[in-house]
Amino acid sequence: MVTGPATALACTGVDTALDALASALPDSALVTDPDVLAALAADDAEWAPAGKPLAALRASTTAQVQAAVGVCADLRIPVVTRGAGTGLSGGANATDGCLVVDLSRMNRILEIDAENLLAVVQPGVVNNDLKAAVAEHGLWYPPDPASAPWSTLGGNVATNAGGLCCLKYGVTRDYVLGLEAVMGGPAGPYGTAVRFGRRTAKGVSGYDLTGLFTGSEGTFGVITEITLRLRRAPTGTPHTVVGAFDDLVFAGEAVALCTRRGLQPAALELLDRACMTAVEEWKHLGIEADAAALLLARVDSPGQAGEEEAAAVAAAFTESGALWAERSTDPTEAEALFEVRRLAYPALERLGPVLTEDVCVPRSAVPQMLARTEAAGRRHGVRIATIAHAGDGNLHPLLITPPGDDAAREAAQTAFEELLSEAVALGGTVTGEHGVGLLKRDGMTRELGPGVCAVQHAVKDALDPLGLFNPGKVVGTAH
Repeated sequence: MVTGPATALACTGVDTALDALASALPDSALVTDPDVLAALAADDAEWAPAGKPLAALRASTTAQVQAAVGVCADLRIPVVTRGAGTGLSGGANATDGCLVVDLSRMNRILEIDAENLLAVVQPGVVNNDLKAAVAEHGLWYPPDPASAPWSTLGGNVATNAGGLCCLKYGVTRDYVLGLEAVMGGPAGPYGTAVRFGRRTAKGVSGYDLTGLFTGSEGTFGVITEITLRLRRAPTGTPHTVVGAFDDLVFAGEAVALCTRRGLQPAALELLDRACMTAVEEWKHLGIEADAAALLLARVDSPGQAGEEEAAAVAAAFTESGALWAERSTDPTEAEALFEVRRLAYPALERLGPVLTEDVCVPRSAVPQMLARTEAAGRRHGVRIATIAHAGDGNLHPLLITPPGDDAAREAAQTAFEELLSEAVALGGTVTGEHGVGLLKRDGMTRELGPGVCAVQHAVKDALDPLGLFNPGKVVGTAH
């Protein structure tokens, strides 16, 4: 019988485990300081439980990761991988007695191949840093989560991150051509580095293991290198269409109407009055939060087609009850508006603990989900502000609570679970881009059902038979 990680560590002893790690990693940055470990033990998910790590490895090479995983397998020490810690589901939270593998120092862009439209990067490269580097070659990496200035590509791959422009250009999985991962089980002894995927434009040799690892939240192994697809940088001047609505549901109706008419802007974002007010009180950008909600659309089709699509989007806004809808080609003005959208979450965080939803529903169901969100807030007495990648149905209701108010926290957690169920009832999913982590495990079970969950357990057991990697996340290790 295989001993569970926690039991094995208790039998081995902390000092023995630390000595074994230090011996295998003589030139590495092995961290044991309690204050530093506490800072590395959790991501940004509010109220997601976090354990106390045994140690942390600030890895700088694949070889260090291999050595660490090998020791951890021998001693049954759980391995939890971490990037920038910007996750919002608890996916990077430590378990008791684990080794946190911090990949933020593996931050080199190894290759930019402009001819073949690809880049090879280490997992600690920050999303926006890659964008800036490839832009010098006239190229573009489209996935753009709101955390792009801080989040790392390894974390983006682990959660299959989306972003503002995924409505038209797709999510992270659409751009991951290949990767290197340190794993064990069928690949060989734990600590074996395996390469999946390809560098070609297409290829169907074997199962899509690259796609399987993308979005797996570190539960199959540690990703140490990523090969990404790039696009040519867009040309021409994009159009920005802004619509103001005196009712959140009317804004949702506008989204549904754009979908019915086959309109596909590069981005279609929503933010409500609470978000606008929070950003203005923080940054003093001159925003007049005189509407219940704003819709921001970016149309990047070139030439006359872009003109016509922008006009059609504005018309859809107006016909859905917008107080006003305006078009602009001023890039400075457009960037300022989208910057307000990106600043909404940190602005609201300043007001108190924020429990962040990540539900995604069919685009035609956006109005219903917005209405149910407002109703849940009223029913439970919870303040809810809403931002959304509205064009693809991915809504982020933000449940805000006063600091230190246990009753408010419990009400928010109840409303949180209720919103997960509402999304599933509308034919949606409990997470569009943040991942399951710890916060969405129950919701995922309700969404997928026992049959699919059993299949997920079987895949986890096959690829990680010791249950070493990120135990308890997504599917967990217990049957």
